[in-house]
Formats: sequence, structure tokens, C-alpha cells
Amino acid sequence: MQLDNASVAQLREWESQLTEQYQAILAKKLNLDLTRGKPSAEQLNLSDELDGLLKGNYIAADGTDTRNYGGLDGLPEAKQLGANIMGVEPANVLVGGSSSLTLMFQMMLTAHQFGLKDASSAWKNEGEVKFICPVPGYDRHYTVCEQLGIKMINVPMTSTGPDMDAVETLLKADKSIKGMWCVPKYSNPTGVVYSDETVERIAKLGQIASANFRVFWDNAYSVHDLTANAPQLASILEATRRNGTEDSVVQFASTSKITHAGSGVAFVAASAANLAGFKKFLNSCTIGPDKVNQIRHTRLLPNKEALMAHMGKHAALLNPRFDAVLTALSKAFEGTDLGAWEKPVGGYFVSFDTRKNCAKETVRLAAEAGVKLTPAGATYPYGKDPEDRNIRIAPSVPTVSEVVGAMEVFVTCVKLASVKQQLASLS
Repeated sequence: MQLDNASVAQLREWESQLTEQYQAILAKKLNLDLTRGKPSAEQLNLSDELDGLLKGNYIAADGTDTRNYGGLDGLPEAKQLGANIMGVEPANVLVGGSSSLTLMFQMMLTAHQFGLKDASSAWKNEGEVKFICPVPGYDRHYTVCEQLGIKMINVPMTSTGPDMDAVETLLKADKSIKGMWCVPKYSNPTGVVYSDETVERIAKLGQIASANFRVFWDNAYSVHDLTANAPQLASILEATRRNGTEDSVVQFASTSKITHAGSGVAFVAASAANLAGFKKFLNSCTIGPDKVNQIRHTRLLPNKEALMAHMGKHAALLNPRFDAVLTALSKAFEGTDLGAWEKPVGGYFVSFDTRKNCAKETVRLAAEAGVKLTPAGATYPYGKDPEDRNIRIAPSVPTVSEVVGAMEVFVTCVKLASVKQQLASLS
């Protein structure tokens, strides 16, 4: 189908055919969910050994009784696990509770309200605070900013990462910009891996940005490869050290999509100065994290080799689901003008761009047909996709056959929404 070159008569014929197909789908009364990037039950089963793993041995390698209070930094072996995930040194790691999103919120709250250096460095002292958000991006990042009243500024995501020309121009012109969100490997939702050049340019932002600028570097998918020859992400830590900007980047990660999603371990990696400022805040709200859960995880994943072998099992379960999505999109839309999509080799999502002004209608049609998708606009700050194009597909939870069925619905809904929009534009 090439809608731009189609006559009104041809469009009406397609509309009639697609409406008939859609009515047949409605009759099936499906109930499928592709909304969130959660691990499937099969993936969660991979870590069931966590239950009972300690066998009464709660003593860590350094002699810590993990059942007791204390240990704000986390166990040494847990810091090593975080270092293995993020590609940093254990000395730069703080181990938290189960959620990296919680750590991101706490870190931003600290920077905004209390300052990571001292009270005078708090963002709130400088009037309006702004954050750069590469789009499409992760909706929960945007929620953190909204909660704190931080204004978000869109910059386009390219095939190599954020549009760095746009980022640098913004920072030079506006000193109220205090940070930027990044998901550098298998970016949510596009699956893009930042190029070496992009990583280097981000490391240099601290040289041109205003004081107290921080990049929030979310390593959500740093070890979530789907192929044996996965693309490698350059080290942002090494890049900041080369450029004298180590304080400008704070990294986050967790085991939420590695072990049990609701009871994993989360990590912050940052400079000594940033960690010191953050620990002042943590000291006021906790006596220490769950060290029993930390030691369970370190015994399940004692080294980098065990971690990557475990992730290989995840990949074996995820690959057929991603193949089902990409095969359906290629078969339906390759060579047409109905949409564009990424072909990720890792992470949890496939990002699809419809024609302009078709995403919301596609999602609505799919919902009525029993297939739930992430709301159109969710991948943009404030839920506003200016072109109403982007849809995030999350195929991890349904079975492979369910993904195949859901994609049949998705394809029909994209086509029907596109034809209807084109007819409306010509009327």
C-alpha cells in the first residue's frame, strides 16, 4: 500500500476491506497486553533459585551479618555485581533497594531540594529548572520531572543517540537546563545504542553546561543483548574522566529485568563527590538497604561470566517474541509509506512510527479489538507526541503465539487508521 499515490476510489476500497477484516477480529474477543516491558513468567522462573539459596548462611564475605541494620553503601560483593552490570569500578557503586527508578527519583530530589555538593548547589535556588529529554523516550523518567516541577525540553533521538547538535545548542543558550535523561544502550523505546561519538560528546557537556548539571544515565538494558555479537557501548565513566567532567554523570541500573522484577537490587554509580552528597540524603531516610536480598543475588550471579550466561537464557526466551514482531512489521509494511520502525538487537521494545496523526487512532482501534498497547504519546513528555506517530510495542509478556496474534491485530489497525486519516485529509 502506498497511500500518498492512491486515488480516493482505491482508498475507499481499502477502507471497506480493512473494516471487514477488523470486524472479524472484534468477533474473536481477544484479551492481549503489550503495554509494559515486563519479564514473562518464563523469564522470572530463571531466577527461582533465589528462594532458599542462602540455606541459613547470612554472613557476607567481609563478615557482615546481612540480617542486621547498617551498610548504607551496600555489601562489597553487591557493589561488584553493580560494577559488572554497568562496566564501572566497585568503589563508584552504591547499592540500594529493589528499584533503580526509586534511586533516580531520590537522586533528582537530592539535587533539586538539597544539592549534591551543598545547600547552595540545590537546583531550586536558581528559579525554573529544565531537563533535556531525547524523544521518543521513557515515560517514567518524565513522571519524575513532572513530580518535581521540572520543565522538559524535547530533542530528537537519532540512530546514534540524542541529536547532540541540538543538545549542545540548548545548553549554551539556556543555563536553567540542569540535566538530561539518557538510556544509552537499547534506548527505551527505540532500541538505539549510543555511538562512541555520542558518548564522548555527552561526556563533554559538563564543560559547557551551567553549574550542577547532571546527566541521568539509565543502564536499564546494559546486559540485555539478543544477539551473540551485540553492539558495545563506550564507557561514559572513562569519557568523563578524560574530559574532567566526572561529576556531570550519574549512572543507574538494577536487576529488575535480570532476576525477579519486583524484588531485585538497584545500583547508583557516580563520582565520590556525587555519592557523598547523595548519602547525606539517604542517611536521613534509611538505616540501610535489604542486604539479605543483596547477598542472595551475589550468590546467584557471583561473577560477570555467570551474569552473562544468565542473560543468554533471557535472550533465548525473548528472541522468538521479537522475531514475531519484526517479521509481522516487515511483511506488512516493508516498501510501503504506512510507517517506520527500529530493528533492535536488545532491550525490551520495538518502536513503530505511524503516518502523522495515526498513532492514537491505531491504539484506540487495537484496544477495542482486545489488544492493549502503551498509550500513544506516552513516549513524549507530558504525553504529547507533536506528530501523533510513535507507538511502543512490548512483546515480552505474552506467549509467542499471542504475540503473533496481537501483531495481526496491530497491522490491521495501523492500515485502517492510516487509510481513514488519508481519506479525511483529502475530503
